[in-house]
Amino acid sequence: MKDFFSQMQSSWCTSEKKDCKVHIFELVVHLKMEIDELCDEWVPEPLIPKMTDEMRYEPPILESAAGSHTLINGTEVINFASANYLGLVGHGKLLEACTESLEKYGAGSCGPRGFYGTIDVHLDCEARIAKFLGTPDSILYSYGLSTMFSAIPAFCKKGDVIVADEGVHWAIQNGLQLSRSTVVYFKHNDMESLRDMLEKVTKGNKRAEKLRRYIVVEAVYQNSGQIAPLDEIIRLKENYRFRVLLDESNSMGVLGSSGRGLTEYCKVPVGKIDIITAAMGHALATEGGVCTGSARVIDHQRLSSSGYVFSASLPPYLTSAAITAIDILEENLDLIMKLKKNIGTLCRGLSDIQGLEIASDLASPIVFLRLKKSTGSLKGDLQVLEDIAQHVLKEDSVLVATSRRSTLDKCKLPVGIRLFVSAAHTEDDLMKAGESLKRVAALALNGHD
Repeated sequence: MKDFFSQMQSSWCTSEKKDCKVHIFELVVHLKMEIDELCDEWVPEPLIPKMTDEMRYEPPILESAAGSHTLINGTEVINFASANYLGLVGHGKLLEACTESLEKYGAGSCGPRGFYGTIDVHLDCEARIAKFLGTPDSILYSYGLSTMFSAIPAFCKKGDVIVADEGVHWAIQNGLQLSRSTVVYFKHNDMESLRDMLEKVTKGNKRAEKLRRYIVVEAVYQNSGQIAPLDEIIRLKENYRFRVLLDESNSMGVLGSSGRGLTEYCKVPVGKIDIITAAMGHALATEGGVCTGSARVIDHQRLSSSGYVFSASLPPYLTSAAITAIDILEENLDLIMKLKKNIGTLCRGLSDIQGLEIASDLASPIVFLRLKKSTGSLKGDLQVLEDIAQHVLKEDSVLVATSRRSTLDKCKLPVGIRLFVSAAHTEDDLMKAGESLKRVAALALNGHD
């Protein structure tokens, strides 16, 4: 009897194992089929986001120098889309300096500054800019935007505190992000908001006393055309013991009686600013960027600023152009007066424009027009402004730019139409631009007041 039950148990187990194996095999096959189906159905995330109509926008292409007048599709237009503030684009002395430099040094430097990319003209330019701005030393960068997003992380590190204006342009935004510092924003050009934010950051925070703390602002804001009240910023800086980083990209060569920027304009000693940056592609009509300040501030960047350490140095001919541009400015201060006069003429001509208002400072070389009444969305506002810009170009050959922003730009300020005024614009240019914009705006924005 015992043997019988043993045989039955053995037979049952054998049979059960076979059934299990069959069942497991079926499960494996089914699972494999499911995996194959999922693989066939799987669609990877696109390498780039889906293109929208907004992304497909292509600006007009210039066919000549970006002076006060330029060519688009073979037609001469009045150019208010290029930041050629002093009208030096195509200046004979700049062309001569570039030609001589090309013949002497060639086109490029083929190396970073620390690896045999330093040429004597780089040192001459750094000394010339420092002398012009009244600072101990300066440092050149190969690209204007890289100045801001390299200099900021060179000084601001994780754990540091940065209080920045909410209207700063994208290069500064990128520098703030790369710094990994704690960043808080104050309302655009609002000193009461800045004071409240400084108070909030420091009040009762013993740890903040041991941290490096910075205020980051622009002299002339690219996204609004407004001018920062530097004297008030310095007062708050000293009261709350912060450092100030000031971007003078749109003010160097423009503001002040001799074009030395916001410090001269506000009569603030330049030594009170810890770090000053500027792109040289605007008033100086060349390329690259510069950071200026104390010798310690400059020397630190030569070892710690990525845009300086790892990028090929600024081509010598562009460096020579920067030196020459400063020479021209110092010899022709009437350029600043002419620019100031042109800004006033254009602003007066646009003062009663229908549906739009001038948001910029009356001394700013960026005349910024924004809608009096928003459509309710950024996209809708931009479309209205783009239509106006396209009509003035097509109907009156006046080229203006809207403040279209990339998907990376986090600025929340209202969009608008930007007119970059130049000392090279004639009174007829300014009158024609004003009349064209008023006529087109009246048709496009009837009832928007």
